[in-house]
Amino acid sequence: MNGYTVLYDPEGRIDAKLPLDRVTHERVARAVLAWSDPMALQPDDYEQVGLLLAGAAHAVAADVREYAGMLPGGDGRRLFAEIVLGEADGRLPQPSRNLHGVQNKARLLRALYERLDRLQDAVPAVAATTAGVSP
Repeated sequence: MNGYTVLYDPEGRIDAKLPLDRVTHERVARAVLAWSDPMALQPDDYEQVGLLLAGAAHAVAADVREYAGMLPGGDGRRLFAEIVLGEADGRLPQPSRNLHGVQNKARLLRALYERLDRLQDAVPAVAATTAGVSP
């Protein structure tokens, strides 16, 4: 046994409370995006890779939702996060039994991590400016 567990949580019940191995997920996404032969894997193997990426994407999406919720409603960063989350909600349930489907999940995971990074940088700045304002 290797000490790792692949989680499949399509309803997102365990979302944000799991520590993710971001480096591993980014490496898997990078490798998947480099694949060019649609016959390289069997459909069941593509599905397993897709489940790994979808599980990570669900957890990252939960973090994005949490950080976006800390920003004011009219903030452009929050609006853009909501667009990315809407894409995630539509694409994550789709099956990934071929190269195209798995690569879509990899692109989505990468976009969610990029959005999370931007929101993590934005939220402390917003919190600092609102904390100094007295009612």
